[in-house]
Amino acid sequence: MMINRRAFSAALVAGAAASLLTTRGIAATSAPVKARNIVLAHGLFADGSCWTEVITRLQAAGLNATAVQNPLTTLPEAAASVKRVLDRQDGPTVLVGHSFSGMMVTEAGVHPNVSALVYVAARAPDAGEDYTALAKTFPTPPASAGIVFDGDEGRLSEAAFLRDFAGDLPEARAKVLYAVQQPFQKPLLTGKTTAAAWRSKPSWYAVSTEDRTIDPDLERFMAKRMGAKTIELTASHLSLISHPDEITRLILEAAGQNAD
Repeated sequence: MMINRRAFSAALVAGAAASLLTTRGIAATSAPVKARNIVLAHGLFADGSCWTEVITRLQAAGLNATAVQNPLTTLPEAAASVKRVLDRQDGPTVLVGHSFSGMMVTEAGVHPNVSALVYVAARAPDAGEDYTALAKTFPTPPASAGIVFDGDEGRLSEAAFLRDFAGDLPEARAKVLYAVQQPFQKPLLTGKTTAAAWRSKPSWYAVSTEDRTIDPDLERFMAKRMGAKTIELTASHLSLISHPDEITRLILEAAGQNAD
């Protein structure tokens, strides 16, 4: 019997979900460990300043927040940048990742200082999983067509950045973010995680329902697979900027803090 690509993809995803029902990560159902330290990682087309709105709120709540500057070179180097910051923390730490940096959170989150993980519209692969192959079983997000390369150096075009990456931000704000966009190196996209921290650490996930950079159904699939406590926001890929109150509350919950 012939089977078309769409049907095959649906079957593949369904099979993967079924096979993981008994092996998913630790759900965020019990009381989280109280943590004062928050480490935040950024993904492609950005730098650490994308966390400014969230950092302001975390500091107001009395927490110690640190944004990692992702080198955007290779996955091992990106994960190492997170581990160096985690080494400096003085106790339980919530590790937060947006977009591509979910790969870094998944890899570096096994660090003993990490008490919980928070994924914000982020990649969440299993150990050794080909994320690109997984993503291809879902519709291709529009932003993918806007990536332009100069040799091995990639960035998002201005039109795609404003429309598909930061679509729910005021244009003036989005243009500032575009101006500080950091280029990434092609080898970064080929890396595979060697660990899956969400299998041993409680996890939270914020899905962006209007995301045009990662398919929202892929986000939902990854969140469900890891057993994460999940919220959904009517937001673009940059929910950490357009919905900082909600993202901050999610982080505070993962840190065992009163989010009121």
